[in-house]
Amino acid sequence: MRAIRVASAALLGMTALTLAAPVAAAGDVGVTAFRFNVVPSTIAAGGQVTLQVDRSNGDCTGKVIVSSGVFDTVSIKPSQSSRTATVDWDAKPGAVYDVKFTCDGNTASVGLTIAGGRVNPTTPPYPYPYPDRGVHAGEGGTIGGFDLKEIGLGAALIAGSVGAAYHFSRRRTGEDGA
Repeated sequence: MRAIRVASAALLGMTALTLAAPVAAAGDVGVTAFRFNVVPSTIAAGGQVTLQVDRSNGDCTGKVIVSSGVFDTVSIKPSQSSRTATVDWDAKPGAVYDVKFTCDGNTASVGLTIAGGRVNPTTPPYPYPYPDRGVHAGEGGTIGGFDLKEIGLGAALIAGSVGAAYHFSRRRTGEDGA
């Protein structure tokens, strides 16, 4: 029953986030001589966005500089039409950052919305490197420091304590016997 309530709340939250997020116009902001896009237009902090430039119509033939306050400045070479950028981990959830594209003297921008939450660290890109193997656990003292004297002393102590316990359990006084 609890799972149904949690799933319903999650669905309601995702619907509210989808409807409340502003739609990013794909290069249609103002009058520009070239088309561009940021995919996805809503991303969690730490996620990767793809910065795209449409070079098919010939309006943008030079290097494209893409800048924003939420990721490092990216250059798209004339032979490329897209690059990726990683959103900063300290991006404020719910904020809309301007992503500015500059090509052949023309400048235009589009909004990039930062969603709440964080990127799943189990899928690339990782926020920090994960080890490729598990930890070495459960081996403590099994082989390291193998000393014959200590083993002999331990065995003698165990044998002595077992012998003493047997002796005291079998000892009888004169009142016990018939």
